[in-house]
Amino acid sequence: MSIRPIRVLLAPSGFKESLGVSEVIEAMAGGVASAAPSARILRAPMVDGGEGFTKTLVALTRGTMEPVVVTGPVGRPVDAFVGFMGGAGKRVAVIEIAAAAGLRLVPRDMRDPTATTSYGVGELIRAALDRGANKILIGCGDSGVNDAGAGMAQALGVRLLDADGREIGRGGGALGALARVDLSGRDPRLAGVDIDVAVNWHNVLLGDRGVARVFGPQKGATPTQAEALSSGLETFAAVVRRDVGVEFDGMAGSGASGGLGAGLHALIGATLHPRWDVVMRYIDLDRNLAKADLVITAEGSLDGQTPYGKAPAEIARRAKSWKLPVIALAGTVGQGAASTLSVGVDAYFSILTRPCSLDEAVADARRLVRDATEQAVRLFALGRGLDARGRIAA
Repeated sequence: MSIRPIRVLLAPSGFKESLGVSEVIEAMAGGVASAAPSARILRAPMVDGGEGFTKTLVALTRGTMEPVVVTGPVGRPVDAFVGFMGGAGKRVAVIEIAAAAGLRLVPRDMRDPTATTSYGVGELIRAALDRGANKILIGCGDSGVNDAGAGMAQALGVRLLDADGREIGRGGGALGALARVDLSGRDPRLAGVDIDVAVNWHNVLLGDRGVARVFGPQKGATPTQAEALSSGLETFAAVVRRDVGVEFDGMAGSGASGGLGAGLHALIGATLHPRWDVVMRYIDLDRNLAKADLVITAEGSLDGQTPYGKAPAEIARRAKSWKLPVIALAGTVGQGAASTLSVGVDAYFSILTRPCSLDEAVADARRLVRDATEQAVRLFALGRGLDARGRIAA
């Protein structure tokens, strides 16, 4: 019987407002090395369309990043970026809406999705067009807005008018005043560009599971505001149905990023795609799964929403086709986390080892991730009979 190093596939998402996906992977790798010094570490950064989407895809294709200053979600200028993929062929720009409208850009005392705007996302798209993009790939995730992409569309020349013919204001709270959509002034360059958007396919715009009711509170909305936002989205949908001819009822992905999925599709002609279908074009996950003995995934929060398009669930489902054990780590283990066991996660753990504040956890996140990963590998070793170097009988 031969002995070989254990092969551990690290496939985390980023920890929102804390660690980017590359930082999470490096912290996890340190934990694996501590527990199993001989282990072979495989890496699959699971960028879900949120923070890290642009940098990861640009790095994987050896492309370039270009800095841009845009309007942030609370109306202040923010430093953002547009990526361009490497390789021959079309000039493909990569944008993540989190760079212009992310929740991390909204100070905690200003988290009010009735007021925050996606205007800067439109400025990012315009910057990509200015730089010669003839295809744009947009990642939807980690947003701090709930305006159905209204601000984004306004930045690109779409007029959103009230009953008196005046432009409505910015923010999700202004959607209730929408009476007419005028596309005549839309940036004409959009007609010649393919725009693909990576979205959470489970997020819808309207109804009891609509984006305002499900995610509005996470962005600072009170229950009353969440209902007002939902009503505004109903108005938006009705006006768009009449003036543009797009129907949102039940449309998969339309609720992505506070309804940006809906606005991108209806107002600038983008095509929505399940985010993992997009990501897997660039990350050969099956090749890594075929080599692995253990899969460890991670995300900032593990809860009842995780099975609905989040990274740990997607990784677990795919890993199970290879009959691989899957361990999930999370900063927060919330209500409904046990539902992840039904989609292929075998065990899950919080990285926290004692009560602490959010600020303390964020400041110490690298160590916490590293230590939790080390303990996960040591636990796995108990059942598989690894030696002290992390080698397995083959």
